[in-house]
Amino acid sequence: MSDLRELYLEMVTDHAKNPRHRGKADPYDCIGTGNNPVCGDKVVVTVQLHNRTIESVKFDGEGCAISTASADLMAEVLIGKSVEEAKKIFKGFHELVTGEGTSDNLPNKLAVFSGVREFPMRVKCATLAWHTVIAALDGVEDVTTE
Repeated sequence: MSDLRELYLEMVTDHAKNPRHRGKADPYDCIGTGNNPVCGDKVVVTVQLHNRTIESVKFDGEGCAISTASADLMAEVLIGKSVEEAKKIFKGFHELVTGEGTSDNLPNKLAVFSGVREFPMRVKCATLAWHTVIAALDGVEDVTTE
């Protein structure tokens, strides 16, 4: 097993079992609700902003290990970033997991999700919270992967 695959398994397991950013930002400026009807994953993302900089990101809901771990790492990575930076990171992450890009311009901890591209049905799990946070930042409250 490759080192990246082992790291992926460790990080997904850790962040799925012990999410650090589960809950609700209080107060929050943006809220989004995401739904993946294919597998049943549901997520609510709340964001606290200050001068278009993300101060807090929290998520709650029900989802598989990949969905939960991705939401938790997303929150960790986006804190302290501007809205514009968050959108660039989302674009890079989406390209990474769909096989359209690399992790070169992403925070290192997101590189572990490169293996998701081998399982196309899991891409929606990995990106649900990301689509939801971007929609929330754009003022859209509901998003679906379908």
